[in-house]
Amino acid sequence: MTKSAFTPNAGDSIIVRLEIGGQTQGLSQVASIVAELNGQIGAIDLVRPLSGGASIRDFSIYTTGAEHGDEIVAALKAVDGIEVIHSSDRTFLMHLGGKIEVVSRQTLKTRDDLSMAYTPGVGRVCTAIHQNPEEVYKLTIKRNTVAIVTDGSAVLGLGNIGPYAAMPVMEGKAMLFKEFAGIDAFPICLDTKNADEVVNAVRAIAPGFGGINLEDIAAPHCFEIERRLQEELDIPVFHDDQHGTAVVVSSALINAMKLLNKKPEDLKVVVLGAGAAGTACTKMIKQLKVGNIIACDRKGAIHNSRGDLNEAKQWFADNTNPEGLKGTLSEVIAGADVFLGVSGPRQLSVADIKKMAKDPIVFALANPIPEILPEEAAPHVTVMATGRSDYPNQINNVLCFPGLFKGALNCLATHINEEMKMAAAYAIAGCIAEDHLQPEYIIPSVFDAKVVENVSAAVIKAARETGVARVRGRNKFE
Repeated sequence: MTKSAFTPNAGDSIIVRLEIGGQTQGLSQVASIVAELNGQIGAIDLVRPLSGGASIRDFSIYTTGAEHGDEIVAALKAVDGIEVIHSSDRTFLMHLGGKIEVVSRQTLKTRDDLSMAYTPGVGRVCTAIHQNPEEVYKLTIKRNTVAIVTDGSAVLGLGNIGPYAAMPVMEGKAMLFKEFAGIDAFPICLDTKNADEVVNAVRAIAPGFGGINLEDIAAPHCFEIERRLQEELDIPVFHDDQHGTAVVVSSALINAMKLLNKKPEDLKVVVLGAGAAGTACTKMIKQLKVGNIIACDRKGAIHNSRGDLNEAKQWFADNTNPEGLKGTLSEVIAGADVFLGVSGPRQLSVADIKKMAKDPIVFALANPIPEILPEEAAPHVTVMATGRSDYPNQINNVLCFPGLFKGALNCLATHINEEMKMAAAYAIAGCIAEDHLQPEYIIPSVFDAKVVENVSAAVIKAARETGVARVRGRNKFE
């Protein structure tokens, strides 16, 4: 393998268990082989010592992918004095058996426990809910439970891979809900691409959930599904790929404007990608009073003279591109203050960035490979953000949806409206004091504990002010 620098990422890493004959020499040999093949050693854990200075150790090794990992393991097997006991892909190990489980909140150790948790005592609780349906929020998990619903038609950067292959992503989303906001979420992967069937299925399961998180559903039918569910259900329905992205993008733009002393009404913003995320981001940026937005798809700028626009793209033609610009991305990006990419890998060039206005802001959010790599863009941009965790300024939806749902569930909001989303955006931005803003720090870390609490509080306040909160807080149901 030709040596080239790469950023270590646990998503591409292996763990190799080795029996090493001589501790000092053996460790040195392993390190040399891994380095020669351009891998990077992370942790080295002693499993157990053996006689004569030998030992069995686990090596965590960062690679550039599966083939690179196989190459490293093969090289280690060829070395005298080193025995490869086994090797595993660390990411696949994490997913073995799934990543989530259902755990009882109460114990069942006696007959009394069983009589209260189940029959006959549970009948009294059922009757109470039947007589007063609002009691379901006090006496069941509904008050703190979210359904993560997908049809697997637009998964991450993988596309239409279906409901079975979408499960690992939905499990991961459930983990994020639990770890960051204490919300119990469960994957609902539907084996249908029919909007009517999705709507009917979600409507049917809604009594058991306090909120619905739509996930990885392709445009344009994601718009219809969300709209219909919002109209038909009295619990929050939120398509995270649209609105979670829009909230975090808006918060990053709010702070970038503060840092660079730019005003929204003076900005020229070019959005590449006219799907679900691009649409929601554009609508929210417009709420920030940005007037000059030009959206581009594969054919270039979207304008009213084009005859190939579907209903979703016609919205862009009617509501953006005030000057009616035509041409390719490379042509319309001239003089732009902001580039927002929600499209695909390597769609933006250094030459394009050089055409932008002074102090350009580039949000390249395609995953796993952004529209332009930060290493390429760095000499030519002032603020750079991606969707990846291995670069500064990660625009990650986990900054939004845990706190947003926590707030919505706590006040029993009937909907998640625009005011609540904008409140979340400003709350995320406000987690960084203005005098702490830096080009590589315009968005807080996903592990910043105050993000969820600040977003939740802001969402509750907005829900109350706009009349969609049924209670002032959770206390009524504790």
